Amino acid sequence: MKIRRRNFKKDQEIQSFWPSFTDVMSTIALVLFVLMLLAYIQNIITGKNLQFLELQLDETEKDLVAKKQAISKAEERLQLIEDEVDRTRAEVERGERMLKLSQKEIEEQRKIIASSNEELGNLRTKLEQVAVLRLDILEKVKDSIEKEIGSTNEQGEQLVTIGDNANIIINESLVFDYNSYTIKNEGKELLAQFAMAFEKVLDDANVRASIDAINIEGHTDDTGNAQYNRELSTKRATTVVNFIMSSNPRLETKYGKYFAATGYSEFRPISAGRSETARQKNRRIEISIIIKDSNVQKIINDYLTEIDGMLD
Repeated sequence: MKIRRRNFKKDQEIQSFWPSFTDVMSTIALVLFVLMLLAYIQNIITGKNLQFLELQLDETEKDLVAKKQAISKAEERLQLIEDEVDRTRAEVERGERMLKLSQKEIEEQRKIIASSNEELGNLRTKLEQVAVLRLDILEKVKDSIEKEIGSTNEQGEQLVTIGDNANIIINESLVFDYNSYTIKNEGKELLAQFAMAFEKVLDDANVRASIDAINIEGHTDDTGNAQYNRELSTKRATTVVNFIMSSNPRLETKYGKYFAATGYSEFRPISAGRSETARQKNRRIEISIIIKDSNVQKIINDYLTEIDGMLD
């Protein structure tokens, strides 16, 4: 009896052990399955993430390559800009050097121009002195005549005037009747004074040294034809010269070589228009002093010699 009881217990214990073991194993298997499932899911998720990351990496690499290319192009442009800046800087520096040289040359030219202006001023002064000499001679003649017989006639007409061309002008009506080359008595007195005045002026050796000729000019108005007026104006001028010389033989003896007669007809009027007043002004005798060209040429040559000396 005892033996049976003992075996029953033992069988019971064996039977209760196996269910517990099975539960444990099932639990373990379930856990492993869950772990494997989680691992699988994790692998799926990880694979997708990896693929996404690979795509992202590929895009990043492409973007990086593009940016590197952009950087390379930017560097090339930057290098071009730097080269251009260097060229521009070099041109600016060259321009500054040229500007300094130009400024120096301009300053030198300014000095030369200033010196030339001064020399030209001196030349102008000398040439003006020649012109003044003509006027001075005629002024002396005019003053000498006016001291002897006055400045106007009985009708109040001016005996002698100095024209804009620095010639002495004698009104034709004081010397000749209209359309005539015969000297009037009033004109003879006036021309005799001219003969005396010119002798006094020409007695000055310095004056004679500058005079080439004293030209007596006859002028008419535009009435009639040019040929007739040319003959009339020439006859009047010649008559005046002849009378001056005959009234003062010393003048012809000493200085006759200086005097000449010229007829200009109607072609050098001093008053425009065809009125009688204008025509009366144009009918006239003019006395012109012609300065020797050699004197003027000497002044110019002296000036050129001075310039050559400065350049040397």
